[in-house]
Amino acid sequence: MNFRVYNTLTRQKEVFKPLKECEVGIYTCGPTVYHYAHIGNLRTYLAEDAQVRALRFLGWKVKRVMNITDVGHLVSDADTGEDKMEQGARREGKSAWEIAKFYTEAFFKDYYALNCVKPDVTCPATEYIQEMIDLGLTLEGKGYTYPIPGDGVYFDTSKLPDYGKLAGKAHVEGIREGARVEANAAKRNPADFAVWKFAAPGEQRQMEWDSPWGKGFPGWHMECSAMAMKHLGETIDMHWGGEDHVAIHHTNEIAQSEAATGKPFSNYWLHARFLVMGDLGKMSKSSGDFLTVSTLPQKGYEPLAYRYYCLLTHYRKQLEFTWEGVEAAARGLDGLRALAQKIKQEAGTAPHALDKDAKYYKDFCEALADDVNMPAAMAVLWETLKDNTIPAPQRLAFAAAAEEVTALDLFKEKEAGELAPELMDLIKEREAARKAKDWKKSDELRKALSDKGVLIEDAPGGTKWRLARG
Repeated sequence: MNFRVYNTLTRQKEVFKPLKECEVGIYTCGPTVYHYAHIGNLRTYLAEDAQVRALRFLGWKVKRVMNITDVGHLVSDADTGEDKMEQGARREGKSAWEIAKFYTEAFFKDYYALNCVKPDVTCPATEYIQEMIDLGLTLEGKGYTYPIPGDGVYFDTSKLPDYGKLAGKAHVEGIREGARVEANAAKRNPADFAVWKFAAPGEQRQMEWDSPWGKGFPGWHMECSAMAMKHLGETIDMHWGGEDHVAIHHTNEIAQSEAATGKPFSNYWLHARFLVMGDLGKMSKSSGDFLTVSTLPQKGYEPLAYRYYCLLTHYRKQLEFTWEGVEAAARGLDGLRALAQKIKQEAGTAPHALDKDAKYYKDFCEALADDVNMPAAMAVLWETLKDNTIPAPQRLAFAAAAEEVTALDLFKEKEAGELAPELMDLIKEREAARKAKDWKKSDELRKALSDKGVLIEDAPGGTKWRLARG
C-alpha cells in the first residue's frame, strides 16, 4: 500500500518514497519554551503524533527528532527585538535557564496527557551550540554570509537562486517589498536572516557563547538545520511544523541547509493548519489570549476529549475551537468507549485474532495511508464497532489495533463510586454558588475540584462529575 503525503514544497499529494526502504526519518519543530504551549500549538503535535503512529501501524520504522527552542527565538521575524527566553525570564523574575526547564517540563506534561508518543530524539538548542557554529562556519567558507558590525552575521539570500521556493515567488517578492519582515537598513536584502547574533548595545543577556565572530547566540533558524542533519543526515525524509513556519522559518532552514551541503534538505514538507477561536483568529502566546491543556479539566473535560476533537478534522484543514465542539467530542469519546466495553463483554474469552483481510481493516489502513486521513479512519472505526454482523471477537481485535493509532484509551472503564465527603461538600457548595449567580466563586470551586482530580460538567439535569485521567 502506497503511503501518500501532501508536500508543501510541490503543492500536491505524493507517494512517499523514503531514503531507506521501509524507514522514515522525521524532524518536527518543537516548542519555544518561554511560556506554556497552547492547544493550538498542540494541534500540530497531535497531527505529527497521528502520522508517526500511522506509519508504525502500517509497518514502517520511524525515527522522530524534535527540537526544544530554549535560546535564539526573537520576537520579530526580522531578527530584531528581545529573545523570547529573556522575555520570559523578565516576566517571571527567574533566570532564562529556569524558564527553559520549567516550560519544557510543562510542555511534556501536556504532550503526554494527550497520549502523544515520546520523540525518539529530543534536542534542546542550548546543547547544540557548537553544531550551529560549525554550520555557520561552513556557510561563511562558501561565501554565503556577511557581518554587520554590532549586530551579527547574516545569510545573504540573494546568493541562492531558488530562495523562497517553499513559500512561493509571491512571498519572496512580498519580503523584498517589506510586506512581512521589517526593514533593517544594514542588511543587504530584506529577506536576509541571522546566522549568529550579538547582544544589542546596553543589553545584558543571560545566554551567550563564544564564537569565531564574537560572543553572542545563534539565529533561531540555525538550530533546526544543525539538529536535523546531525541526527537524520544531510537530506531527511520529512520535516513537520505549523503553517506559520512556511514563510520564514522553514524557508530559511532550506536556504542555509542546501547552501551548506549542496543537497536537498528535506524531500517532504508537511504543515498543520491553525486552530482558530472564531473572530479572534489563531491562538497566540504573544497576545496572551490562549488556552492550555490544563484549561480542559478546569472546564470539566479530560485532555483526550481534545485529542478526539482534533482527530475529527484533517490536519490540513483549519479547525475552529468552540466549547460546544469539545462537549460534543467528550460525549463522542464516552460513546465510543462504551461501545468498546460492550463489545469486550460480548466477546468474552473467545479468541480475537485480527482479521487483516477484512474490508474494514483495509479501509482503515487506506485512510491512514491517504495523508493520514484520521476523520475517515475514525468513521471506519465507528462503523465497524457498530456493525453487529461482524462477530464481537473480530470487532474487539480491530478496536484494540485501532487504539495503536487513535490512542483514545478506548478500553478505559468509566469511573464509578462515591467521592470523599469533603469533595461532595465542595460540589454542593459550588451548586449553591451557581444558584446565587456567584460565578467567580463557582469558577474557583471548579478549579479547586479539578486540582483534586474531579471534573465537573454542568448539564441541563444538574451538575455531573467524573474523575480526571490519571
